[in-house]
Amino acid sequence: MNDELMKHREFWGNQLANITRRTILVGAGAAAGAVGTASLYSSIVPFGTNFPQLKTTADPLVLNDAGELEPTRVAKHLILKDKPEEALYATLRSELVAARIAGQPVVAHAARHSMGGQSLAKNGLALTLDQEWIEPDIANSTYRCGGGTRWSTVIATLDAIGFSPKVMQSNNNFGVASTYSVNAHGWPVAFSGGGTTVRGLKLMLAGGELVTCSRTENTELFSLAMGGYGLFGVITELEVEMVPNSRLVPTFETMPAVDFGKDFVDAIRKDATIQMAYGRMSIAIDGFFSEALMISYRPTADQAALPAATGSGFISKISRDIFRQQLHSDRWKNLRWGIEASVNPMISAGETTRNSLINEPVATLDDKDPARTDILHEYFVDADKWPDFIKACQDVIPSSFQELLNVTLRFVDTDKDSVLAYATTPRIAAVLLFSQEKSVRGEADMARMTHELIERVLAIGGTYYLPYRPHATVDQFKLGYRRAFEFAAAKRKFDPNLTFQNGFWSNYVSKI
Repeated sequence: MNDELMKHREFWGNQLANITRRTILVGAGAAAGAVGTASLYSSIVPFGTNFPQLKTTADPLVLNDAGELEPTRVAKHLILKDKPEEALYATLRSELVAARIAGQPVVAHAARHSMGGQSLAKNGLALTLDQEWIEPDIANSTYRCGGGTRWSTVIATLDAIGFSPKVMQSNNNFGVASTYSVNAHGWPVAFSGGGTTVRGLKLMLAGGELVTCSRTENTELFSLAMGGYGLFGVITELEVEMVPNSRLVPTFETMPAVDFGKDFVDAIRKDATIQMAYGRMSIAIDGFFSEALMISYRPTADQAALPAATGSGFISKISRDIFRQQLHSDRWKNLRWGIEASVNPMISAGETTRNSLINEPVATLDDKDPARTDILHEYFVDADKWPDFIKACQDVIPSSFQELLNVTLRFVDTDKDSVLAYATTPRIAAVLLFSQEKSVRGEADMARMTHELIERVLAIGGTYYLPYRPHATVDQFKLGYRRAFEFAAAKRKFDPNLTFQNGFWSNYVSKI
């Protein structure tokens, strides 16, 4: 840790008593104080022309996704809650036949947290899988669950018997089949995407056939559906690996941001006791991506009588107020970084559990401004190219009009399964959260910035994640995903009538 960072931590350590008295983190006055000082630290920029939107009020056939920029009118919307048994299979087969006769595309989804129409199909049949069915198998360290079973249900069920998902996204709102369909990853290390922990699944094809897919049976479909965005069928159930839940204690280490990639991988590779790890970076313009914080979790000696998993508490809700005050304000961004890098290690050094860390809904930090929306980017780069990635972000992001509010850094090991693999080598994943105007100028600037970032990342051998806004070009998609031609050909082979469609198909795969 260099002298400057030591002084930074010492300063914030000295301020802890005052911060505690002012209850910035846990006091009742935190939200009021944040709102009261917002005008001092913010300069609101008037919006341009509103981004075109379909009116969705009281119209059940207009669906949208988490990006809030893809309102889509569908022909029919069904919410399916049945267990993966004959009643559900009969409904799916009947609906597939009816959609084929009507010439309607079909898309299955859970919570629609993708941001670029990957879970939507215009004038199509929308199937929302919303199940609670889960059956743990302690002897085999696995559980079976419905495709639409949410991670919150999985955590609650496994926590009660002392287990935890082996790999899960960092939030609990998503459906398990959706996680497989985007091959999402999370904080557990050292793993690749969540698909690596799926032992098998059942997939209903366009013709109504129900097939079992695994690494030994229908292996081609297994690899295509993993990160395949639902283009090959409806996943009705999965068999997924679980691990024992554990009591963990965190360690915090600050460092120059350019050193994070190598230090992060070295820590994970050299210390097998680390179960979960992630990083953050400073985002204020005056120190943009100059400092990084690594947080790693190791098991405690005492693993008896683990407490039940907690969810969003008072601190999480107060954190939202601080988080949202960063908009248009470097002062608030510096304040938040000081709290996160220097204060939080002192007040969050206590024990937690693996399940508590992942039992958090997206809504904890949700944007409540109807004129803005949160947009995610994610990039994957090798550790030895990390300084180049930092330089690319420093060149591109501050020159845009986008408001970067957070960066989360994760490790993703080599993906040996999925056709559309984003981690063909061990990589650092950088998840960037922007607050974007819902305006024509906001969307145009986001598209321009995204294109530039993707170009820079591709130039250093990295790639970008596919569930977000469709701002990449088709050529960028083909360059970042070298098996895209194979994927497109397989789509046409297994689904010759193109029954399963969505924004990912229409924007990219259909053009190959």
